[in-house]
Amino acid sequence: MIKYVSKLSGKFAKVFNLAQILSLDIIIVNMKLFKLTRKQIIRRIIIFGILIALIGPGLYNKLKIVNYTLESDKIDTPVRIALVTDLHSCRYGDHESELIEAIDSQNPDLILLGGDIFDDKLPNDNTVDFLEGIAGRYPIYYVTGNHEFWGGIDQYEVQMDILEEYDIPRLQGDVLELDINGNTIGLVGVDDYDGYLVDKDLILEDEFVNAYLNLNADTYNIILSHRPEYIDTYSAHNYDLALCGHAHGGQWRIPGLLNGLYAPNQGMFPKYAGGLYVVDNTTMIVSRGLARESTRLPRLYNRPELVIIDIT
Repeated sequence: MIKYVSKLSGKFAKVFNLAQILSLDIIIVNMKLFKLTRKQIIRRIIIFGILIALIGPGLYNKLKIVNYTLESDKIDTPVRIALVTDLHSCRYGDHESELIEAIDSQNPDLILLGGDIFDDKLPNDNTVDFLEGIAGRYPIYYVTGNHEFWGGIDQYEVQMDILEEYDIPRLQGDVLELDINGNTIGLVGVDDYDGYLVDKDLILEDEFVNAYLNLNADTYNIILSHRPEYIDTYSAHNYDLALCGHAHGGQWRIPGLLNGLYAPNQGMFPKYAGGLYVVDNTTMIVSRGLARESTRLPRLYNRPELVIIDIT
């Protein structure tokens, strides 16, 4: 279900047109200064063309849908979950229609919002459009990411009020038992570590402990948590499935060679940039997220994604 299209989006096409002009100017200057031979000029043009051919397709950033299928003896009838992370209030069509239609096309039983759906810099408008488009149509649960806290207490309170306005529950160490298609699913959600920036009582470790003490080991237990680097905690607490974001897919990728160049809190060459990971009895799925215009650098071979998980 993953489609690859090798054309540039508008703003990156403009960047490369400018780069091409500048590079040709540099070649001309080099000809004058260093008296390049015809063969040297042709070689440089070929190298530049190869670079454009390699980098250009990697800047294509249209939304894609990524599917995972998991099996468990604790599940009697299939359950489909849509995982949305790191929207950062980025735009996906008029009133977020592109993202909402992608979700609708998958008909999930449950939508989990894994943090940084709001941003600390971009206005809330696109996030509001998105929440308005899905609220009341699906069971939805929310956990915070770091950017909900980075904007300060006033902005944080506005964003949490928006969640309440659309009746979207925010999980803070809560343990819920959901009945989905006749299955009992244990759902845990925790705040991001940076919660202390706006509320000294928001202590992630306390939420982990509270949830662990109230888990029912006989149910299929899912933890929704923004950060993948806590995988050892998720595994130690015996969650069947951990759903995370935060890493943005490592921002730059080389398919088949490099899964991610850099991720916040993991640094260079992150271990958990995006994809499926298994530690002991816990499966962790890390979404590459949806951030586009909110990032300082463009995504490279790292298209934003809506993650769909089928548990059978």
